Amino acid sequence: MTESTTSELLPVDDSFGIPVSAASIDRAADALSANGFTVRIVDTAADARRLVNEILPTDKTVFTSTSETLRLIGITEDVDGSGRFMSVRASQAAWDLRARYDEVRRTRSAPDVVVGSVHAVTEDGRLATASASGSQLAPYASGAARAVWVVGAQKIVPDLETALRRIDSYSYPKEDTRAQQAYGQRSVVAKILISSREVVPGRATVVLVREAIGF
Repeated sequence: MTESTTSELLPVDDSFGIPVSAASIDRAADALSANGFTVRIVDTAADARRLVNEILPTDKTVFTSTSETLRLIGITEDVDGSGRFMSVRASQAAWDLRARYDEVRRTRSAPDVVVGSVHAVTEDGRLATASASGSQLAPYASGAARAVWVVGAQKIVPDLETALRRIDSYSYPKEDTRAQQAYGQRSVVAKILISSREVVPGRATVVLVREAIGF
């Protein structure tokens, strides 16, 4: 986040908010599978919620990355508010996060499981995630023993060039607006993680939702 509190709204390319065809979803799923990711395809956000609740362990630490997708589906509340899971965020709810920053950084960078979303999936099987702080990128890349990403069908794009354009012209403006409303601060695209292959069998699961959810 930056220090500015200006309420200027950035232009949004709404064409990136439209779910892609079933054929595009299938191409992305096949390519992700070939690149070492476990892929599950569900029809609705409610289906995704049920599936994630089934596959997340209840005896391992789970960190929910900040995600409108997870929040809108209800997964954030399921993990952090239900008491069923060993939520990293719930366990730290009473902490002074600034005073215990080093401990927060370590525990959130290497949980047993991270659950979140990404900003784009390419039809050749790559994931693109943008971040202002980079806090979720460490567990996404390798810090977490397991990763689960829930992705709406509007995030599937033909290639990496289009993925980066989607971030700049859709995801970033949407997040900037959210950040101003939630924190009174602007957002910024400071870091981008490109996940092209998963080399640890079974580590990463991508749940593709046939409808639009999140940004």
